Amino acid sequence: MMLVPAAARPLEEVDAPLLKQAGVQLLVKREDQVHPVISGNKWHKLKYNLEAARLQGQQTLLSFGGAYSNHIHALAGAGRACGFNTIGVIRGEPYEPLNPTLQFAADQGMVLHYLNRADYRLKHSPDVLAALQAKFGDFYLIPEGGSNALAVKGCREIVADIDQPFDVIATACGTGGTLAGLVAGLEGQKVALGFAVLKGGGFLNDEVARLLRCAAEPARTNWSINLDYHFGGYARVTPELLSFVAAFEAQHEIPLEPIYTGKMFYGLLDLVRRGFFPRGTTIVAVHTGGLQGKASIS
Repeated sequence: MMLVPAAARPLEEVDAPLLKQAGVQLLVKREDQVHPVISGNKWHKLKYNLEAARLQGQQTLLSFGGAYSNHIHALAGAGRACGFNTIGVIRGEPYEPLNPTLQFAADQGMVLHYLNRADYRLKHSPDVLAALQAKFGDFYLIPEGGSNALAVKGCREIVADIDQPFDVIATACGTGGTLAGLVAGLEGQKVALGFAVLKGGGFLNDEVARLLRCAAEPARTNWSINLDYHFGGYARVTPELLSFVAAFEAQHEIPLEPIYTGKMFYGLLDLVRRGFFPRGTTIVAVHTGGLQGKASIS
């Protein structure tokens, strides 16, 4: 069994006085609704990785993530649905009771293996990978966040699914895979804008370029990453951000979390307020799903 998405949904328009005054249209691509468990960009990132694992005859998937990782949550659900064993290598020390994200993963049959933070920083080193292979045997390795060349191929399809004219496509940016896929899908047309969700995210420019090369995509110049809306760093939030997320959800009935999508929408609307986008611009904001971040700050 492989991943089968929900039917494509029409873009949803954000109706706000600020947008009308600025002459900017903001449409939301609800990738959070693509699958009840494997939502948003995770569905696209895993789609071709699971296909490759199947073709290679692999029975076990292994990947990395934090205690509230959307990727770990999605991988556990995808593995269960598609008949794979799954191993989640979790940053930090084990604790009980498990939080809802890890409890869900365990309930799906995922084996949870913990690495202290020092070892976790070396997770892709030959020594750490050899130790994991010695413990668990052969496995199909998926990088943290699911971002690799096959993820770019999957996220490329997000653009092809848009059937309305637009000028800018935007996404939250954590590991760079989704943005790389959007850049690939645009094929040099229009503009892709990423919002870094971690402090010091300048390295993501090199990472997106690397992922495009790995996916055999041409180098492009029609994209950029905004570094100004991280709110202190990855998984850091402020009262202002939390207030924005709550107000946005109440007004537009679109669920957000403050780790990824909340920062992107805050950034987009603030840039509109500052006159960054010319009048007549249509923006498509990709809702990348993954609401595990809500629990991490509750």
